[in-house]
Amino acid sequence: MNPALQGLMTIVVGVGGCFAYFYLSNQFLDRVLFPAKGPHASRNINRASRIRPWLFLFPTAFALGLYLLYPVVGSFIRSLYNRSGDEFIGLGNYTSLIGSGEFRTAFMNNVLWALVVPAASTILGLIIAQLTDKIAWGNIAKSIIFMPMAISFVGASLIWKFVYAIDEDIGLINALRDWAGLAPIDVLQLPFWNNIFLMVILIWVQTGFAMVILSAALRGIPEETIEASILDGANPFQIFLKIQVPQITGTITVVWTTITILTLKVFDIVYAMTGGNFDTQILPSYMMQFMFRDDGRATAVAILIMLIVTPVMISNIAQARKELR
Repeated sequence: MNPALQGLMTIVVGVGGCFAYFYLSNQFLDRVLFPAKGPHASRNINRASRIRPWLFLFPTAFALGLYLLYPVVGSFIRSLYNRSGDEFIGLGNYTSLIGSGEFRTAFMNNVLWALVVPAASTILGLIIAQLTDKIAWGNIAKSIIFMPMAISFVGASLIWKFVYAIDEDIGLINALRDWAGLAPIDVLQLPFWNNIFLMVILIWVQTGFAMVILSAALRGIPEETIEASILDGANPFQIFLKIQVPQITGTITVVWTTITILTLKVFDIVYAMTGGNFDTQILPSYMMQFMFRDDGRATAVAILIMLIVTPVMISNIAQARKELR
């Protein structure tokens, strides 16, 4: 079938199907189950009103169950079987992972990423948001800082690969070392520090996100509180740390946890820069090692990543709800 015709048919069937579902389900509810006539009309209308929201939620709930809940349950079951999937081994894949030195390295690297990247991105975003609101060309600065958000992680990795290149004619770091009379080094092979250099890429990308959200939060602070603190003799640092920051703590927490969730799932940067070599492995890239040769271990790692992300996600949702109240 012609791709254009196929796309048109998909739109017609999808949109038409949605309209048909909502129209027919409402007709069935109002005319068959709880008709709004007769001696029980008032009670039927109330019953229909209680059920109607569930008619609208059902397609989304069904899709989430089919494409989210079912794969999670299926993946967990698959993680309880051996490599070929024909022998039940219980928690064997999990115990094997925990006993693996490579897994422990990947896990500790993930912990390091989760500690450094959200903290650095949020703090830098907050400082930049405060400073750019005080200068005339602040909007231009914000646009430049936000630009990396439009770049894919792979694209950002390729940009920073030139920065980290060992050739002093290309790599910025080694160009500075050459200017200082030092020998060139491959920063991506330095133990421990190579992880920091990889984190810098994600910090560079996510700082713009934190800056935009926190800038909006800072502008939402009532001017009366700022003016009152100035009249009380507070200096700019005291106003920022003791007046402004406490009033946007909820927003800071949401930004922090959002970046944490993203950080725990990041894969592209490590894969594009080092392929997980030189002790830069993290859990998503470690999972890819088994994806095509050991489904049991791969799904076990995926379940562990989900278990790590879930509490952070719940915390984020709870904090967002508090912000809306």
